[in-house]
Amino acid sequence: MLRPFYDWTLRVAGDRRADWWLALVAFVESSVFPIPPDVMIVPMVLADRRRAWRIATIATIASVAGGMLGYAIGSLFFDAIGRPILDLYGYADKFADFAARYNDWGAWIVFGAGITPFPYKVITIASGVTRLDLLVFIVASVLARALRFFVVAGLLWQFGPSIRRLLERYLGPITVIFFVLLVGGFVALNYIV
Repeated sequence: MLRPFYDWTLRVAGDRRADWWLALVAFVESSVFPIPPDVMIVPMVLADRRRAWRIATIATIASVAGGMLGYAIGSLFFDAIGRPILDLYGYADKFADFAARYNDWGAWIVFGAGITPFPYKVITIASGVTRLDLLVFIVASVLARALRFFVVAGLLWQFGPSIRRLLERYLGPITVIFFVLLVGGFVALNYIV
């Protein structure tokens, strides 16, 4: 089912309007689209490595803007649909507890989803639902998405086609391990200090 979307994304990466297509894919991926912009970033950077930083910048800006749309979706639809359902079933108090815990760790949750293969759109919508502070959401999103896209573009810029297979195969697990170690280090410091 996703294969046609994937093939289309690869095809438009070579189009003369690829920058616009990349912006569109990065924007909608942050709220609804199933294919990550990395699928376009890889062939675009390999086609012209001098444009690596421009490509990463486009993906970052569009992805964060799309994340704000995801936040709005979570915020607007929750009030209209979600909250009445929670009230009907008596789960409003449980949701308030979940939202408070989510918001305590919100910056880390958004950052983690922004750099790992976890679907970022889930977190953008959840952040709107729980009313995570918008500034915290935006800052965490910018840092995470920039880190992700600039690392991919930088590796491709530096190593060219030889790094492509490695990126496609291991980028997801490597970023998950990095994030777990990073958060684990901060949690450990919290208990040590």
